[in-house]
Amino acid sequence: MATPATADRILNIAERLAQTQGFNGFSYADIAKELRITKATLHYHFPSKAELGRRLLERYHRSFVAALQDIDRTADGAAVKLERYVALYAAVLAKHRMCLCGMLAAELTTLPKPMREGVRAFFLANEAWVARVLDDGVRQGILRVTGSTPAAAARLVASLEGAMILARSFGDVGRFEAASHAMLAELVAT
Repeated sequence: MATPATADRILNIAERLAQTQGFNGFSYADIAKELRITKATLHYHFPSKAELGRRLLERYHRSFVAALQDIDRTADGAAVKLERYVALYAAVLAKHRMCLCGMLAAELTTLPKPMREGVRAFFLANEAWVARVLDDGVRQGILRVTGSTPAAAARLVASLEGAMILARSFGDVGRFEAASHAMLAELVAT
């Protein structure tokens, strides 16, 4: 029987594959080959690819929320929080990966319903966090937004996801860095 760590190893490989090839771009055979385990072992931990995807999303969401909580605990001020938020995206891109939920969003119509709901929940949680940070920054007089903070938060999240796609298309992380710096500069009150 496989150890509990096997499930984590499976999720690690599935995450990397989904972030680089898309969820539909890999199979259980790809994971089994890389881990040198049988497909039956995969099915023991994750009876279906839909279940693997659901658990992958849950783990990614939890991890991202934990990173946001860490930013809240350790970053001083709204502008620094936004810089650290953008750094989360940059760190993923630096590993030649894309945001898992950004990749899944591109495949949304082909995903099982629980995964579609998980992708939306991830983006809604991100937008809510960014909106709260923007609200704090506006109150402190260090940030400015055009329109409502929820709309500005949605624009920022969408822009970061788009900047990742373009940077990946050109194989140039500098494109993401330039775009994200410009986005943040537009939010800083002068």
